[in-house]
Parts: sequence; structure tokens; C-alpha cells
Amino acid sequence: MILEMKVPSPGESITEVEIATWLVEDGDYVEKDQPIAEVDSDKATLELPAEESGIITLKAEEGDAVAVGEVVCLIDTSAEKPVGSEQSSVSSEAPKVEKKAEVKEVPKATTYATGTASPAAKKVLAEKGIDAASVSGTGKAGRITKDDAVNAVPSMGTQPSNGSRGTERKKMSMLRRKVAERLVAVKSETAMLTTFNEVNMQPIFDLRSQYKEDFKAKHGVGLGFMSFFTLAIVRALKMYPDVNSMIDGDFQIKHDFQDISIAVSGPKGLMVPVIRNAENLSFRGVESEVKRLALRARDGQITIDEMTGGTFTVTNGGIFGSMLSTPIINPPQSGILGMHNIVNRPMAVNGQVVIQPIMYVALSYDHRIIDGRESVGFLVAVKEALENPVELLMDNDIKKALEM
Repeated sequence: MILEMKVPSPGESITEVEIATWLVEDGDYVEKDQPIAEVDSDKATLELPAEESGIITLKAEEGDAVAVGEVVCLIDTSAEKPVGSEQSSVSSEAPKVEKKAEVKEVPKATTYATGTASPAAKKVLAEKGIDAASVSGTGKAGRITKDDAVNAVPSMGTQPSNGSRGTERKKMSMLRRKVAERLVAVKSETAMLTTFNEVNMQPIFDLRSQYKEDFKAKHGVGLGFMSFFTLAIVRALKMYPDVNSMIDGDFQIKHDFQDISIAVSGPKGLMVPVIRNAENLSFRGVESEVKRLALRARDGQITIDEMTGGTFTVTNGGIFGSMLSTPIINPPQSGILGMHNIVNRPMAVNGQVVIQPIMYVALSYDHRIIDGRESVGFLVAVKEALENPVELLMDNDIKKALEM
């Protein structure tokens, strides 16, 4: 029996995926539920498992865009699993070496077509600004084909006598292309503005230094910065609900819950999983959820549902060493908070100049829906909570807040 494997729907509103990588080869025997391919949608990379066991015939190439419901491979379920294939591939006989006849290279004939670009090639070369004389044609009699033009690389000046000057042309994944499209759209379709502030992280440093070992021993997760920032953001969103809203046509939609998207780096690029109802979570709850989502993103197991939604985003460029940045809004949200690296800087404290661990924070927001009062007030509220966490985030009961 020949089974037609079709592309399943990865999620609502997704109509097309791209074959990123085939994990098997044409003619291989596959087991049921064995991953046979990785497919990219505009939101995530997913594994495609074999629906039955049998011999597989591939019907799409890597890089092909295929519609949901389209056949991508056939599985002959009546085929028996090969037996002893590993042993049969090893022969006790010495390998035979075939002598190849020496073939002398014949110079290619030069004609009027040599070095002449086809009409399609001329157009591509003109767009790239490349002179046809600098391209070697692979077509008949040396004619420059469209493929020659597409693969041609503009001159980078006089070639050096030594050193590598290699280039690579690689198609971006569907996920990367979609991210690029969304980022450009945000810049052109929103009135994005960024406001900045600085946070003295010493109070959080003191709390973590005193309680992080006991916290990890009891809960199995570390007491990191994300729980403090997430709970500070939740508090500020309740104070300034416009920041926790979005535009839908002529309407403003406000949320009475806080779903916090966290930007994490995965093997396929930037992922933004969502901490659902963060307003109901404790320090332990936030840290556990951050760890769970980060591991799933790192292992390529994150699902589209886990990245869908979110009312506000937080991104941490500080883990890569960023001192300051202007993060781009994650649509259709209206705000994103950028965390940065922590550096010891001189600061006035109680009239004295002292060295303190300082982090610059940035809030990018959609000025169409969020005014300066709300944006600046929101960021100040985050700053206040981070600089006074015992009172504003722990209700003056540290052990209860940390469930110690």
C-alpha cells in the first residue's frame, strides 16, 4: 500500500511551509513516528514524523515551499524492512579499483556567443551592476546563462595575492524571512518611539546573594533577574493599562491579564515564547516557566501555540554584552522592554558618589496609542520596583514571596 504523506496544518492562519531539511534520503526505510523532515513555517520550525513504516519516496526538495495538505512524500507500507543491510555493505574482498582512461582536456571553441549574456542574464547582471565581461559563461559555446548571472558576485576590488575571499549564497529560512518582513512592517506601520532609564541593581544583587542557594535547593531553579523584571513589568502594566493594549483598526483593545513574551535565542533564530497569566505567578512560578520555555526553544521543541499571543514583550540583549539598544515592538503589541548588561558605574547615593551595578533599560512603544506620560510613567514604575523589590514586589515578606 502506498501512503501519501501530506503537510499537516502547523497552526491557525498558516497556509504554507518550507522544507528546511530532509532527515532521510529517497529510498530509505523509515519507522513509524521517526522524524523525516524539518519544516519551517513563518512562526516556527517543526519536525515532520513518518505516519507509517516503509520505504520512502520524496516528492519535494529542500527549500521548496509547499501548501498545507500537499503531498511531500510517499511511503510504501508493504515494503519489508531490509535485513542485514549493514553486514552486506561490508565485503571481505579487497575493493576493486577501476582504471579511468586519461582524458585530455579539449579547448573550448570560441564563437560569437562566447561571453554574450542571454536576455534574462542581461537583466540580472544589470540589477547587480555587474559587467558581463567579468562573468564566465557555462552555456553553449561560453554563452552567459541566467544561472551564471544569478550566481555572479560583484567584484570586491583588486584580488589580493593571498587570503580567503570566499562568499556563500544561502536562502534564508521562511521563519527568518517572516521575521525580517515583520520588523520592516513595524518600522513603517507604527509610530515607534523609545524612552530610556537606568536601574540600580544593587538591591536585587543583595537579595540574590542571600537567598539564591536556598531558593535553588528548594525549587530546583535559580533565582535570576527575569522573575524580578517580569513581576515589575506586571505591576507597571496594571498601573498603565495603555501599555498593555493593542490597536485593531479604529479600536483600542485593553487586556485585563498580562501575558509576557520573552525573547530567547534558539537554534533557528529568535523565538518569543509567552508566559501566560504572569500576574498569577510567584518568583518560583516565573523562573520555572522561563526555564521550561527556554529549554524547549533551545531544543527546537517550542510549538506555535506557545509563541502565539502575548500582551507585552521583554528582551535581554545584556546576555550578549549590549549596553543600550532600541528594541523593536513585537506586533500587534504596543510595547517592549529592553534589558541590557550590568556595569559598575559611579552613582550618587544619599549625597555620596559610590560604585553601583547599573543597568540601562529601554521601552519602545507605539506612540499612536501610548502617550509620553504613560510610557515614561511605566518605565519609572519598573525602575522603582526593581530598586525597592522587598516593598513593591515582595510585600515586605521576603521568605513568603520566595516560598522559603
